[in-house]
Amino acid sequence: MWLLSTIFQSPPSIWITGMSAVNVISMANVSYGEISGKHMKYSKFWNQTTNNSNLITNTKFSSRFGMLFIYTPSFLAGLASFWLFPHHNFRFLLLISALTIHFFKRIFEVIFIHKYSGSIMVDSGIVISLGYLISTSIMIYSQYLSQELGEPSIDLKYLGIFLFLVGISGNFYHHYLLSKMRKDGEKEYKIPKGGLFDFVVCPHYLFEILGFVGISFISQNLYALSYAIGVILYLTGRSYATRKWYLSKFEDFPEHVKAIFPYLF
Repeated sequence: MWLLSTIFQSPPSIWITGMSAVNVISMANVSYGEISGKHMKYSKFWNQTTNNSNLITNTKFSSRFGMLFIYTPSFLAGLASFWLFPHHNFRFLLLISALTIHFFKRIFEVIFIHKYSGSIMVDSGIVISLGYLISTSIMIYSQYLSQELGEPSIDLKYLGIFLFLVGISGNFYHHYLLSKMRKDGEKEYKIPKGGLFDFVVCPHYLFEILGFVGISFISQNLYALSYAIGVILYLTGRSYATRKWYLSKFEDFPEHVKAIFPYLF
């Protein structure tokens, strides 16, 4: 605990402390849902059998529009923070830059990289979009308030920059490899190959985890750390579900390929 308090500053308010705990608990619950088969209603292995007649529940976005709907508010929040919080230190500038770049990259990939074959349920799209927006906004606001606390005893922001750049680059590269698996008009799924796909089924998630660990090191704020832990929990669970799905669909899926961490899990 002493080391944790030395590296990561305590949140500047009880409310942010509570939201840090809520974030970890909620993401752990969603991760358990992925592992146990209760998937969010946008994945290729979501069980689409439902008898709910609610109009919103049964309404769908196209995948491309749905992903833009999910990511754009958080990107705009990051962009607006440059104007809303003009007086900031270097660490705060690094954090809002990293978050804005992260969501800009996602929007860029939605428009120019990803290929789609499905749709996203409107209710799930709204929940996910709000989740990203609220978490991004709290992370930015918490960092803004934390400027008055002074610098942590151990400075991790430069290591954080390195991890963020490695994470965002590796994530983009493996998304690019996924996009090249299908020719225009093709909708069938294939076993991913190339890069770290030869070792894990979800290397793009592994690099996304690295990116958010980097953001937590840039911030050195407990809320950013709680968000990174939540990302680790969720993407680990989702990777497990993804590997399970591939094993069920492809008899020749290589058994040695792990879910997310090479040689381990």
